[in-house]
Amino acid sequence: MSSLAVSSLLHAYQRELSVRRGLSDHTVSAYMSDARNLVDYLGALVGVDPGSSTVAELGLEHLEITDLRAWLAAQQRAGSSRSSLARRSAAIKSFTAWLYDRGVTEHDPGVRLVSPKPESRLPHVLTAGDAGRLLDYARDVAESGNRSKIRNWAACELLYSSGLRISELTGLNTTDLEGDTVRVFGKGSVQRIVPIGAPARDAVDAYLGVRGQFIVTPTDALFLGDRGGRLDPRTLRGILHRLSSAAGVADTAPHDLRHSAATHMLEGGSDLRTVQEFLGHSSLGTTQRYTHVSPDRLRSAFGQAHPRA
Repeated sequence: MSSLAVSSLLHAYQRELSVRRGLSDHTVSAYMSDARNLVDYLGALVGVDPGSSTVAELGLEHLEITDLRAWLAAQQRAGSSRSSLARRSAAIKSFTAWLYDRGVTEHDPGVRLVSPKPESRLPHVLTAGDAGRLLDYARDVAESGNRSKIRNWAACELLYSSGLRISELTGLNTTDLEGDTVRVFGKGSVQRIVPIGAPARDAVDAYLGVRGQFIVTPTDALFLGDRGGRLDPRTLRGILHRLSSAAGVADTAPHDLRHSAATHMLEGGSDLRTVQEFLGHSSLGTTQRYTHVSPDRLRSAFGQAHPRA
């Protein structure tokens, strides 16, 4: 194992993540980025190029908790936020556990690594009125008949109506539409079925009427870019930022529509478990971020429910 090339080791780890664990491409990319970053950091400490060195030359066999802490400290100095540090910590724990299981390291130093607690920030949420104004504006500009504007309207309506992540929406195929529901493959390729509201269904139907105008080569992708490929998430982010500005509402990102959908469902009376399933959260604790309520709603609920109000 000492003579194993570091590049071969990283390749084996990538196969572990993508093939054996079946993680999404996005997750594999993030975990590999952190593993390579740690390896580069260790290489700089001992003065070797990880790309052409062995496990022994890099000193991986004797990896210690102090090395991991120093690496995280370097990330913090470079400007990583607490949430980024928490994610990097989780990724590197996965890497060190795998190194130990493979017999590369003498022990698993990641076991003793304490993850930084991420900031607990409330998500940005549009009011129901602002969400309506944004989507109504997207519909109004789509009435011009322009194929891209119709697509943009349908994408925004579906993001809000079904609470989709942007990667889930851009990953949809035409076969995932099933009447008034859509089949979604979320994190870890976990499948869920979520409803589509009537306005979103109308928008999607309008888009399906012009989708053929985007097609260059046969594809099952539902949302297509102007050149015929699957719509890029970065393109959709830019579209939404421009639409929210033109509609006169607060700057809005795709995830803000997801946050807003969850909050508006809870304000409308949905229970937390239903919203958890709707969003595809594996942990109820993640969904609980949406339990914040406006002072007006809290006062109204207090007045209706408290015996001494």
